[in-house]
Amino acid sequence: MNQKIRAAVVVAVASVSMLLTGCVSTQSDSEQQTSIRVAPVSPDYKLEITLAKLNEILASVELTPEQRARFHYDRGVIYDRVGLRILSRIDFHQALKLQPNLADAYNFLGIYYTQESEFESAYEAFDAVLELSPDYDYAYLNRGISLYYGERMELAVSDMNAFYNRDPSDGYRVLWLYLAEREIDEQAAQLKLAENRQNLQANVWSTALVDFYLGKKTKEEIFKLAKEGLKHPNEYAERLCEAYFYMAKIAQKRGDNAEAANYFRLALATNIYDFVEHRYARLELAKTNEALNMATN
Repeated sequence: MNQKIRAAVVVAVASVSMLLTGCVSTQSDSEQQTSIRVAPVSPDYKLEITLAKLNEILASVELTPEQRARFHYDRGVIYDRVGLRILSRIDFHQALKLQPNLADAYNFLGIYYTQESEFESAYEAFDAVLELSPDYDYAYLNRGISLYYGERMELAVSDMNAFYNRDPSDGYRVLWLYLAEREIDEQAAQLKLAENRQNLQANVWSTALVDFYLGKKTKEEIFKLAKEGLKHPNEYAERLCEAYFYMAKIAQKRGDNAEAANYFRLALATNIYDFVEHRYARLELAKTNEALNMATN
């Protein structure tokens, strides 16, 4: 689900290069609430080097408006990757001033508007993305998420369906469709989730998360699987970020807001800033804390 953002960062690094060269323990649930720890991911030093190069290029190299727009966008993507959202937004706005048809920049701005609960601005941004690029896959997910948090569930389900239908073998698409559909009809959503599970590959991390929602895997099994088959240093933290978020959503739905809040905090603690689950964990945490405060007053 996060491949689009990762690809954007790769583009940023590649574009600079071209110009310059020419522990989770399986304890009981109550123990897990207080003892699960994950070391926050630190920014990759390569990203810091790339940022320095982009700063130098934008300050000293003569560029066309299109080139300057692209470098502002590239730098914005990296700022986003390391959690510097204000600087990222400034760069995306600057990129759009120079190149108003840059769909990628509108997509990021739409995400930021959603995180800040500025839903009408978010819808406009994602509408602009799809007007400029009708096949922009992740705009359907991101607009669907914005509609979901804006409590426009039928429209959210429509966008999530559009996103899901483009790749029914993606477990994350299955999960987000379910999260939206259960707000309308939980029983029907659960049946649809089981049906959509049949299109997923076994022994895939995202499929394990779907199985957890179906009650086929326990928390202990999920945390154990999170350690298996890792391909890069940050992947364990990335998986924990996802696991914490989706576990929080289950706890939230059954009314256990204290557990949900704890898992949302753990998702944020991973520092995987560019993952959908991290992006919206803070928004979810604010809503959950509000529910907890109302319950105690």
